[in-house]
Amino acid sequence: MSTLMIFRAKGDAGKLEASTNADPDAIRAIAEKAKSYGLLRHRFFGTDDEIIVVDEWPNQESFERFFAASPEIQDMMAAVGVTEPPVVTFARELDVPDAVG
Repeated sequence: MSTLMIFRAKGDAGKLEASTNADPDAIRAIAEKAKSYGLLRHRFFGTDDEIIVVDEWPNQESFERFFAASPEIQDMMAAVGVTEPPVVTFARELDVPDAVG
């Protein structure tokens, strides 16, 4: 069973969108690196003042190894106004009979 990783950081989601669209190769390189560590699914979400990342990983340890080996993520986050460490939460999938997709 896989693990859901939810990453929340106070920052400018619009600025993240603009900067990654201006240099898509940089964000794609991070995604390719993440896949080499086991990333299964990945999406960015945002509010007026928060950046949210939702990933699916084989396990928590896979994400932690990737994140520790990826200082470019901290650089990217600092560039869009993130000044505090993110809040990272892990969740396991529950075995309930209403799954969709």
